[in-house]
Amino acid sequence: MDRFLEMQSFNAVVEAGSFVGAADMLGLSKAAVSRHVVELENRLGIRLLHRTTRRLSLTPEGRVFHARSKDLLAELDDAEAEVTSRRETVSGVLRINAPFTFGILHLAPLWGLFRAQHPHVTLEVTLADRLVDLVEEGYDLAIRIAALENSSLVSRRLASTRMTLCASPRYLQQHGTPRHPADLAAHQVVAYSHFATRDEWHFKGPDGPVSVRTRPWMHTNNGETCRAAALAHQGVILQPGFLVGQDLAAGTLVELMPEYRSTELGIYAVYPTRKNLSAKVRLLIDFLAAHFAARGGAPDAAQGS
Repeated sequence: MDRFLEMQSFNAVVEAGSFVGAADMLGLSKAAVSRHVVELENRLGIRLLHRTTRRLSLTPEGRVFHARSKDLLAELDDAEAEVTSRRETVSGVLRINAPFTFGILHLAPLWGLFRAQHPHVTLEVTLADRLVDLVEEGYDLAIRIAALENSSLVSRRLASTRMTLCASPRYLQQHGTPRHPADLAAHQVVAYSHFATRDEWHFKGPDGPVSVRTRPWMHTNNGETCRAAALAHQGVILQPGFLVGQDLAAGTLVELMPEYRSTELGIYAVYPTRKNLSAKVRLLIDFLAAHFAARGGAPDAAQGS
């Protein structure tokens, strides 16, 4: 028996919740799907599914096998689609969403390069810091910078960036330099509105995790506004390295308490589904991944590039 067909039938049953639904998905008879799953269980010598007249459920071994075999099937789909896309001339509209500042600093210079490689693709790029609904709003791909939680979306990690605590030298001369996160409660702070923890900032220090509730004098939903306020000596900010890396290198901003590390965020390409992923989306993801890999996976070092 074809091991691929066994795995495909088993995964279809799990996803559809029934043998009838799996048969419809695969274009096979219910009897054929059932036979494939039974032969898979016999070959492995393990029951993967609990079957009753009312419902199906995975055994513990079935959950493990489902997770691993689902990934294997997805990798096979990816390999086939990648090979196919290399011989296709891709065309059409590609709708992309990205965070505002990251989109300007690190993505805007890339669109022309991608266009030069794929001249028949038309790009529609929208910049917004809010979390868009890819399916409802019709986006093919979004760039998200986050500690990405589990979701129904599919993602590929492109790079990472570290949240960096910093302020200008003049601000520190006037207000003193904080030595411990607790000191931030007494400092002027400019805060980013979309932080998941709002005004409570978390760090990992020499003695373990530590957090402090800051008292911002200003909130803003734009990281560039935070940066501008810090450069104007208006307070302490916590912003990603891709935004403040050049300022730190120039000395116009100073990193504070480097022994207390804040969150490292992943930079992801996010898309609604792996199944039937279009060639133009796949090519863009590969293009972006190659670009950031060439910079060591950290756009912080690519500031202004």
